[in-house]
Amino acid sequence: MSVRDLTVNFGKNAGKIWTTLNEKGPLEKSKLLKITKLKSSDFHSAVGWLARENKILREGEQYKLGNTNLTPEIGTNAGKLWEIMSHWGEVDVPSIKRLASIDENGIYSALGWLVREDKICSQGKPEKYSLK
Repeated sequence: MSVRDLTVNFGKNAGKIWTTLNEKGPLEKSKLLKITKLKSSDFHSAVGWLARENKILREGEQYKLGNTNLTPEIGTNAGKLWEIMSHWGEVDVPSIKRLASIDENGIYSALGWLVREDKICSQGKPEKYSLK
């Protein structure tokens, strides 16, 4: 996936979540997944994108629009991913999981955060992420 495709894809998915929450109000992840028809990885990358934009928060099991409370979690994980990529270059999700001790949901949220900051790109199958 090219740099542009990664940004467009993550941004489009963030827009789906934002629109759904704007129209329906607070929702649990399972309902957001059902309504938006996003895969879990796409959902979490979109949440990371929205968290970087300070537009989404989680209260218990529900997500809603507002000033984010996810910066400590997602921002910290994004920093770990950035460090790994700066040291290792291109890395895939299983490698990130092993090197950073972050679960896949946390990895995809951090990737969404970094894509929103325009700091990473992706290439190949399976996708490998690297710093721009």
